[in-house]
Amino acid sequence: MQQLFYFLRKFKYFLFFIFLEIIAVALIINNHSFHRSKFISSTNSFTGNLSQKRANISEYFNLKNENQLLSEENNRLKNLLEVYLKGNDSIVDQQISDSLNNQNYKYLNGKVIINDYLTPDNFITINRGTKAGVQKEMAVVNSKGVIGIIDNVSGNFARVQSILNSKSRINAGFKNNNHYGTLKWDGKDYTTVQLTDIPRQAQFKAGDTVVTGGKSTIFPKGILIGTVVSVPEKVTAVNTINIKLFNDMTNLGYVNIINNLNKEEIKILNSTNE
Repeated sequence: MQQLFYFLRKFKYFLFFIFLEIIAVALIINNHSFHRSKFISSTNSFTGNLSQKRANISEYFNLKNENQLLSEENNRLKNLLEVYLKGNDSIVDQQISDSLNNQNYKYLNGKVIINDYLTPDNFITINRGTKAGVQKEMAVVNSKGVIGIIDNVSGNFARVQSILNSKSRINAGFKNNNHYGTLKWDGKDYTTVQLTDIPRQAQFKAGDTVVTGGKSTIFPKGILIGTVVSVPEKVTAVNTINIKLFNDMTNLGYVNIINNLNKEEIKILNSTNE
């Protein structure tokens, strides 16, 4: 203890200088958006490299679960393909060709290396960045449904604003009708989010599936989200209901990053003054 006091007394001016430097840097980052953006990008890259090794170890112990998810996804795709082929035998080749030439979305693979879910504003880090073609405002999903939206990118990594973030707003609605609302999170239960702004005339019941509405330039229509927990006793002009997520947000591995290839054209069209 005496040596500690001696050290502090000997280097007190230097330590005080370091303390002031830290405060100055913090003030610069908090009050200048450019410096804040550069700091976040650098932090993402640094922590991403450290977390990559940890993720590789934990990935080994989750192989059984990941294989199960891949198997479920393959079965779902095979079933969809079978239905498609059965109903379009005579024109399937032409339609497949047309779909490739008029592709609306491009899918990239990635892996979660940092996953937060215990705070009101959670973020996730994935191991894909600008070098892989990842940009801000791309959707992130997996075979079970929506995970979040990319809000910051570095060369090799990207930060995802989780669906478990109080600032998250996603257009969503019921799979069995065309009524939609806004998906939010109240910051309480990481297994449950809220669907609000539902029209009074919307018909729904407990257990109904909720999916993305496709009314934005980020998520395609029909991406799974969860199921209705219960129906409000009293119908109001602005209904709010709890949605049980399909995804276990505490256990995320491989993901798909979705790029809307028509996003910029749509934005330009909607921003043009008549």
